[in-house]
Amino acid sequence: MNSADLGRRVGVPSTALFTDQYELTMLQAALKAGTADRHSVFEAFTRRLPEGRRYGVVAGTGRLLDAVENFRFDDEMLTFLRERNVVDGPTLAWLADFRFSGDIWGYPEGEVYFPGSPILRVEGSFAECVLLETVILSILNHDSAIAAAASRMSVAAGGRGLIEMGARRTHELSAVASARAAYIGGFDATSDLAAGFRYNIPTVGTSAHAFTLLHDSERDAFRAQVDSLGRGTTLLVDTYDVAEAVRTAVEVAGTDLGAVRIDSGDLLLVAHRVRQQLDELGATGTKIVVTSDLDEYAIASLAAAPVNAYGVGTQLVTGSGQPTCSMVYKLVARAVSADPAEPLQPVAKKSLGAKSSVGGRKWAARRLDEDGVAEAEVIGTGRVPDGLADRQLLAELVRGGEVVARESLDTARERHIAARQGLPLSAMQLSKGEPVIPTEYA
Repeated sequence: MNSADLGRRVGVPSTALFTDQYELTMLQAALKAGTADRHSVFEAFTRRLPEGRRYGVVAGTGRLLDAVENFRFDDEMLTFLRERNVVDGPTLAWLADFRFSGDIWGYPEGEVYFPGSPILRVEGSFAECVLLETVILSILNHDSAIAAAASRMSVAAGGRGLIEMGARRTHELSAVASARAAYIGGFDATSDLAAGFRYNIPTVGTSAHAFTLLHDSERDAFRAQVDSLGRGTTLLVDTYDVAEAVRTAVEVAGTDLGAVRIDSGDLLLVAHRVRQQLDELGATGTKIVVTSDLDEYAIASLAAAPVNAYGVGTQLVTGSGQPTCSMVYKLVARAVSADPAEPLQPVAKKSLGAKSSVGGRKWAARRLDEDGVAEAEVIGTGRVPDGLADRQLLAELVRGGEVVARESLDTARERHIAARQGLPLSAMQLSKGEPVIPTEYA
């Protein structure tokens, strides 16, 4: 992947209506009360990881930055709001000129996170920060859930290839975001061309069972595919009889056939039989790709199988049972005026139960043990202890409304690999467990 291509942003529509109505009604009331300009700090975090997960993965940051840049109310949107009586005239006038002018800090994309981690910090006036709540959460919750599932599948795959192929199992726009998040989490390619076009992710794809059924015989189908795509193509061998298909595939393509794909049956047993048959036919370099409703557990169960790559669809794009990270976006500090120099007052919800939060503008750092392995996520609101000053996690993303931290997907992908390797070994376990390191408040 070319690191110079950070993603095609041409033609990106406005994201201003990717929001809940109460963001605008709060804005209207705050404008009328004279509190809309109060300097405020919001943070996105999760109170807990999805059940049984040992770490989370930050994904969607690049898409979030695009969304902030394109959060603009055009004439058509303002007309819609006016006709629906969503907000009053003064608020419409304010929205017409809206441009986010604040600052955003966050965990870099690909980094891991834990309960309480201030994954994103948004600072500016109350009015401009509150408008971004829904679009921020929708992006972070979706993409981070997919990236976490992808990361677990990457661990299970143990270095074997991973292909994202879930476009037909989710919304067409979610499919593109899912492919992007999966690439960050460790997948190597996608079948979705829109994701390849927008984010320069490697794309792959050959044929489905329909192509075989179209032709008068399996041999005719294989010949047509090889004539078109070359001997290095991947032939689907489980439309009829697998053993016969493998024999025909080698006869048609020769012993330098690129790969065969198995999409049904007992994958462990069939993969062993196919490998033995390929080797006996002299196609020792032909690879085996398996698909068919895989998740991280199915992938792990195939560790002993002679499989070279896995294609994953439904379970990946639905977060492997955890389609959201339950992130929230809360006001944690505010001043009594618009002056950034005005002292910030910590604020927090103090309701009963698990929905209370910790007030104050926070920093976060990861403490390491003597072997350089993470041992705690440390979060505080005051001075950063000397021993943690060089381990801080929040990076500047937006300064004065201008994006200052665009980076390639490859950078985020490499960061995730490094972050995951820096966790205790138990983070690689697929069994349900507690967060692999505790969250401590300084």
